[in-house]
Amino acid sequence: MMYSIICQAGERLYYDVGSNKMTNLREIFAHNLKKKRRNCRLSQAKFAEMVKVSTHHIATIETARNYPTLDLVERMAKALNIEIYELFTDPHSSPVEIERLYQTVAKNIDHLIIESMERIFQTTAKNIEQVVIETIEKALKKRGG
Repeated sequence: MMYSIICQAGERLYYDVGSNKMTNLREIFAHNLKKKRRNCRLSQAKFAEMVKVSTHHIATIETARNYPTLDLVERMAKALNIEIYELFTDPHSSPVEIERLYQTVAKNIDHLIIESMERIFQTTAKNIEQVVIETIEKALKKRGG
């Protein structure tokens, strides 16, 4: 499978040169997961047990009807003893395409981390503000009473 990236109506589609058909990242992931699992001689049931999900969930991912969380992708790669990017790319992909995918994934992860940190900071700031307000109110009550 050799893929060329094509953008269509806001969705990134990939052209599989070998089969001469369009596909999306979910289908690429599903194909690679099934292939890698089979190469490891793992049944869906055994693999599901290893990554702590149901056999049905693995089946829906391998048929591109469902998509795993990042946490599950990490567990899958670890169980298959492969790097995460191998689930998203074809072994014949050019180094440029792999580097572009890496940069995209890294950017998305960075964005998620920053969003999480901002939420934590906002929550912490609100908690600190509340404690300060309560302390001032108590001090004013003591002065007045």
